[in-house]
Amino acid sequence: MFWDWISPYSWAFSCQRMLRSYCSMKYFLILISCTIVVFLASMRWQRPAENQIKGEISEARSDLKLLSPEKYKSLFIYNGIWLAPKNQCECAKANHVHVYQMEDYIDKKDLASIKERRQKEFEHYQKRYPSMTQDLIIAKPNVPLSYPIQGVEVMPLHTIMIPGLGLHGVTEEKYKVILRASLGTLNTLANVSDDVVRGRGKKELLILTSDVELLNFILEHVTYTSVVYQLTAVDMMSFESRDHVAQFPVIIRQPSLPKLIDPGADRKISSLVTITTKTFLRYHKLRRLIKSIRQYYPDIKIIVADDSEVPEKIIEENVEHYIMPFGKGWFAGRNLAISQVTTKYYLWVDDDYLFTENTKIEKLLDVLERTNLDMVGGSVNGNTYSFQLLYEQGDDSGCLHLRYGSFHKLEGFPNCVVTSGVVNFYLAHTDKSRHVGYDPLLQRVAHSEFFMDGVGILLVGSCSHVSIGHQAHNPSSEPNLTKVEDQYNRFRTNTQAQGEAAWLLLSKILRGPALCPFQPVQSEGGWGGIATGLIR
Repeated sequence: MFWDWISPYSWAFSCQRMLRSYCSMKYFLILISCTIVVFLASMRWQRPAENQIKGEISEARSDLKLLSPEKYKSLFIYNGIWLAPKNQCECAKANHVHVYQMEDYIDKKDLASIKERRQKEFEHYQKRYPSMTQDLIIAKPNVPLSYPIQGVEVMPLHTIMIPGLGLHGVTEEKYKVILRASLGTLNTLANVSDDVVRGRGKKELLILTSDVELLNFILEHVTYTSVVYQLTAVDMMSFESRDHVAQFPVIIRQPSLPKLIDPGADRKISSLVTITTKTFLRYHKLRRLIKSIRQYYPDIKIIVADDSEVPEKIIEENVEHYIMPFGKGWFAGRNLAISQVTTKYYLWVDDDYLFTENTKIEKLLDVLERTNLDMVGGSVNGNTYSFQLLYEQGDDSGCLHLRYGSFHKLEGFPNCVVTSGVVNFYLAHTDKSRHVGYDPLLQRVAHSEFFMDGVGILLVGSCSHVSIGHQAHNPSSEPNLTKVEDQYNRFRTNTQAQGEAAWLLLSKILRGPALCPFQPVQSEGGWGGIATGLIR
């Protein structure tokens, strides 16, 4: 075999085969080299493009930034108050306003107990008045489910059809849809077998079918039945199909019955409005007020609440005089007065006011009849004393701030504005004021507390073109009247101490969720300033 290999013929053949192999290897190496060169060249040419793309991305990301705090903080500030959500807020002193913090006026040993009692009362309040605000829901993109996002409402224990349910743009061998409720039961008006629809009359409804047209027919006729009697509640429904889930609210609400008061065929002022006031000792001023009213409105009813120590008889036509226990208080008197009103509106005045030619009840009435305001104030000797109440909500506390002025103009009434509180000269819907009520625990120093209780309930306006006069505080030359004025003034002296007393009262009865309401405090016949604080 060795000789065969070294023979000339065999050797020549082998050389020829090796040469062919060498040529093939050479071409292969050339091919590999060319490939490497092309790859390196492409990488070299590609790098500038990649760098350009990276540069564009980097440039784009550099644009993804927020405004500086100096620029965006103005979006969250109103009238100098930071209204964006935060954990806690603080009382800040203001000119001519006293700041009273609860912790400064309550014994340290009682503070924890008061906070505990207040928290318990607040939780009870939340249970009675559950918030309509639910968890945030964000709709996912390209979900094939159609469903209502708002407007589905049912009365307690009633049944409705849920509009807008459907499945679109999806093809499956077998469709599976699940609907879930928590405060009601589900069903469908579609006449299909129990194999297709399962869970009729329960809180979970399962639909199984291979026919998408049948599926949508069933969904179009799904019903919801409220099974829990609640005045107001939200049932967050769940709508699922395979990997797609949607949620939407069903509002359970018991509508209130409309309370309508007949204004009379003639719609006279006397059929629509009752004038109310509270008096204490100053009968000479009260009689002047009544006389001025009769000059312009001879037929209108006047209601007087009186907590004087020695009541005097007020014998006047169409005047109702209600006697209270001595010193019962200003807000108790207000409650008594408006409790006897039988007209749609009442006009509140102080007992030392005077009607003038500019005291046009008709103009205030026109405002209430043509808007959705609950009350509208006028001016006293040209001053409206309107103020804003701004609630700053935090996670573990809140602040109720007072700022003098208004929010904006009242559309259609160039002389009127929308505000939170007004002076003691206002025309109001009787039923809405009764809803808020005047706290009888507040006796001599109170006014803005009524509007604080009305935050979120009362819509208030103020008009400068309707005014009332104020009787002068000049010393009387008559000895009897001088004695009365001195006695009256003794109840009004030391306004700051009265403010502290009012604050202590507010704090001890755990009034309100606010930490720091700034409030102007009005006593019978005067204005003062106070800022109080409560802790949630």
